[in-house]
Amino acid sequence: MFFVYLVKLFAMGKTKEYSNGEVTIVWDAKNCIHSGICVKGLPNVFRPKVRPWISIDAAKTEDLVNQVKQCPSGALSFYMNNEKDKTSEVLNTKIEVLENGPLLVYGTLNVTHKNGSKEVKNKTTAFCRCGASNNKPYCDGAHLKNDFRG
Repeated sequence: MFFVYLVKLFAMGKTKEYSNGEVTIVWDAKNCIHSGICVKGLPNVFRPKVRPWISIDAAKTEDLVNQVKQCPSGALSFYMNNEKDKTSEVLNTKIEVLENGPLLVYGTLNVTHKNGSKEVKNKTTAFCRCGASNNKPYCDGAHLKNDFRG
């Protein structure tokens, strides 16, 4: 039992990269809130029941980039393998309220926490709306367990 706990704990801190030669998708497991947006958007690429779970060759680079930009937690990110391609650096600021889920803010943010510490968040940041997150002000997926409506 303790071994299973250690394996799960180790997996939570994993960062994996998947490349098709043009783009590399980075998955940071500890930030994933399992919203399923990636799976719904590109089910042939993001397959949570298969290992490796990302089949990067199952979609065009442009489609991969567009889907990764929709990740609500920022657990998925990408970079272009060609150093001259700055696609990953371009992201318009946008705010979106997910039904029964977090508040998503897309863009670069300077977050000041209640204790005064500061942090820069890039790409997509998911803020908790349900109040049950153990990672406030960020969403940790607790709204799913608590059947949050809003």
